Amino acid sequence: MIKNGLAVLADPMQNKGTGFTHEERVELGIDGLLPSAVQTIEQQEAMVYERFCAQPTDLAKRMYLMSVLDSNTRLYYYSMARHLTEYMPMVYAPTVAQSIEGFDDHYFGSRVAYVDVRHPENIERSLRQFAGDADIRLVVATDSEGILGIGDWGVNGAEILTGKLAVYTAAAAIDPTQILPVMIDAGTNRKELLDDPRYMGMRCERIRGKAYDDFIEEFVNVSLRLYPSALLHWEDFGRPCAAPILERYRDKVLTLNDDIQGTGVTVLGALEASRRVAGTSYDDAKVVIFGAGTAGMGIADQIADGMVAFGNMTLEAAQARIYAVDRQGLVLKGMPDLTEGQKRYAHDASEFPAGADLTTLENVVATVRPTALIGTSTVHGAFTEKVCRDMAASVERPFIAPISNPTKLAEATAADVLAWTDGRASVITGTPSAPVELGGVTYRIGQGNNALMYPGICLGALLPEAKVVSRGMLLAGARALADMVDTSTPGAPVLPPMAALTDITRNVAKAVCQCAIDEGINRVEVADVDAAIGAAAWHPEY
Repeated sequence: MIKNGLAVLADPMQNKGTGFTHEERVELGIDGLLPSAVQTIEQQEAMVYERFCAQPTDLAKRMYLMSVLDSNTRLYYYSMARHLTEYMPMVYAPTVAQSIEGFDDHYFGSRVAYVDVRHPENIERSLRQFAGDADIRLVVATDSEGILGIGDWGVNGAEILTGKLAVYTAAAAIDPTQILPVMIDAGTNRKELLDDPRYMGMRCERIRGKAYDDFIEEFVNVSLRLYPSALLHWEDFGRPCAAPILERYRDKVLTLNDDIQGTGVTVLGALEASRRVAGTSYDDAKVVIFGAGTAGMGIADQIADGMVAFGNMTLEAAQARIYAVDRQGLVLKGMPDLTEGQKRYAHDASEFPAGADLTTLENVVATVRPTALIGTSTVHGAFTEKVCRDMAASVERPFIAPISNPTKLAEATAADVLAWTDGRASVITGTPSAPVELGGVTYRIGQGNNALMYPGICLGALLPEAKVVSRGMLLAGARALADMVDTSTPGAPVLPPMAALTDITRNVAKAVCQCAIDEGINRVEVADVDAAIGAAAWHPEY
């Protein structure tokens, strides 16, 4: 339906504000609704950036950018493309965590579709109400039980979807009208939300079991019936649901769990780059993962697959080189209530000295002597000076990755890790870190942000309409990421910088797309991958 008058200005995809020409204003019936000046998108963007810089806090900056998104989508992405490094921490992690925690304080309208686990019969209507007749190629869904490092935030977690969508469009140039964000309201176990009269979600503890599983099945079926070429992206599901959902569908439909696979592939790319820096092989690797939840076990799975593919060893041998540490200490066989993911990496107590205390991270590191230490625990300060020095005492070039976020939950700072390892560690952090000066060398810190990976994986899978996201496609993405790292310059990061996000995404997408074609799981032919990427790109211009 052709819009005119106030409806034009209320549609953020159509609205150009003062960017409408005089002729367009007359044609659309808005000539009396705008001041007379006609501005270019460059002039408008300069004003957006000036106002962004004037905001007093990071949260205020995020809220201002969201207001631009809600009024003029093309202008928002045009500005984001020019200030990607500055905007990313505002629209995504870590600032999005503040927005989620304060959701009730500044909710002004919906940017996502809402579906209620109690009413699976309404799924189709809800999706159609949001998307209309749009050609949806990407469905991004969350139930918000495992938001970043801050846990269960119920429908407040809808804000994580706005961050994800921004990254998809900014990095992979996916048309925002082809992305459908969905908030699955399954209740919440956070008492402060249930007791808050302002909370906007369903007021009950999380629905589990058959009712939840049946809802997810219906959601998948409806989504793919409406949008048969779409990829289903699962975001920030909690430990009880994330891995089971992925395992149920990963070999049946085109789907990705960002927290399990996206994070895992990003860390694998950094680990592969650090291995090249150190000049070692995977035969020497021992990996301790502190935090054996959804993200931690996803990282373990990707590293194990990488060891098999890049290190030429069996899966069993690779899994034996990975040690998971959770709240109770080292994950051991026979412990109660282990998840399926944890069972894959559970070690036998007989592998260690009799009576060894493996209940603390410090003791595990001292006993195992790992080459790599990865933190997804959200335990602030867990990577102590002793832990880092013990690693550096037994490994010449350790890989240490305190990637929990937001910043207040990180296991260590990059500056401390480098100081405690005399500059020998390869370090990545979960949120942006300033360069570190040490011993006359400037160390630039890679950000272990899955934004480096998931836009490229999904774009690479969508171009050939792959049947599934295969393990080979994920490994191709990790290798492409590692190939962009400068391993010859002292202090260079072991992940490419966020400023290169569009180039990273393109390289990852090319590798993933080509892998899908090579594996024969493409549903359409792609004669020229570069040309296909260019043809699919959406450009935020008037």
